[in-house]
Amino acid sequence: MTRKVSDSDSVRRENRGLLLAALRSGGPQSRTVLAGLTGLSHASVTAIMQDLLNQRVVEELSTPGPADGRMRGRPATLVGFRRQAAYVVLFELDVNRLRASLVDYAGVLVDRIETAVTPQTFAAASPTAFLLEHLSALRQRNPVAAPLIRRIAISVQGILDRDGSGLKWSPIAHLAGSPFATEIAAEAGVAVAVHKRGRLLAEGTRWLDPNLHDASVATVFIGSTVAMGLSLHGQIMGRSEGGATEFGHMNHIPNGALCRCGMRGCIEAYAADYGVLRTSYSVPETATPAPAVPTQQYDSLIQRAEQGDRAATHGFNLAGRALGFGLSRMLAMFDPSHILLVGPGARALSFMRGEIEAALTASLVCSINGLPVISAHLDEKEPIFRGLLMKTLAAVDDTDIAALPSEVRV
Repeated sequence: MTRKVSDSDSVRRENRGLLLAALRSGGPQSRTVLAGLTGLSHASVTAIMQDLLNQRVVEELSTPGPADGRMRGRPATLVGFRRQAAYVVLFELDVNRLRASLVDYAGVLVDRIETAVTPQTFAAASPTAFLLEHLSALRQRNPVAAPLIRRIAISVQGILDRDGSGLKWSPIAHLAGSPFATEIAAEAGVAVAVHKRGRLLAEGTRWLDPNLHDASVATVFIGSTVAMGLSLHGQIMGRSEGGATEFGHMNHIPNGALCRCGMRGCIEAYAADYGVLRTSYSVPETATPAPAVPTQQYDSLIQRAEQGDRAATHGFNLAGRALGFGLSRMLAMFDPSHILLVGPGARALSFMRGEIEAALTASLVCSINGLPVISAHLDEKEPIFRGLLMKTLAAVDDTDIAALPSEVRV
């Protein structure tokens, strides 16, 4: 008998998860459409939806009538997430800034705080104290949402600890070596997850462009660092969440330019903002990389290249060459149909494209299959934010909501 109950609960949870996932990917839907999307019977969908309605997780939404005012049959009743059912806090952290966002259960942005990050930020305050301060600010500004926060998710640059408590290494000064995720979870009483930027880029790209949802895509971030996320036919690639890919630290030239990681010859040492800056100003490759490049200074380099400045153009040419040879090596193992460049450096694609395509053309795979489609998305914040958002809300769906017993009400 116990086994039957367990199996019944498992099937019930799985079916609830299917419906929540369909709503998460497609937005408000009718029960009939949900039955078609999930393969569940209409009766099962109706029963589960009634359960979710009683638990105040979803709500019925009114549908607008025809413009001419004439009704042709009974309009479908749509079901969508109830915004106030839960909230999540998202921290996007890089070498230049922190962006803290409060988002409701329907994925609508409620509040946001942006703070500059400098090389001294985490020397003056611990990562835990810094992030808790911003969490407290969001709670104080949104007292109704504060007790309903279900998850905190943090996107970072660097190599994660295997247990997900923090980072082993990061280009963000003084961030590595602190178990900030564990400490924040203990202090806030909320589950905390840490995610690598590269994997979020791949995840977010699938959600931002429906045409790429099931495609094989290499999404490359170019800016303060160089990062990559991979998706193969819609499935996110890489090792574990802690491993992911370290495309920016793939060796481009042995014993070449000094990288922020301390190694020499990394792709990032040529293609990140500090690498282009160093090349454009003819600074020796052995010079210590700038800990952070102001956004205005990097933008001015792009403007100089647009105006025909040969030094700036040369800097972006070498960046494109490093990216191109790195991508050509990757193509020996992974053959994407699209390469999407995001981040501040995506605006300089026109100065890098020639070198990227030349390096790819020299590879065996591209000589046989042709070049992948290379394009740019000019705002890296949206792919990262969208990937972090959807990953975190999916965790709430799967872990918190799908597992709720029928009699429990949110």
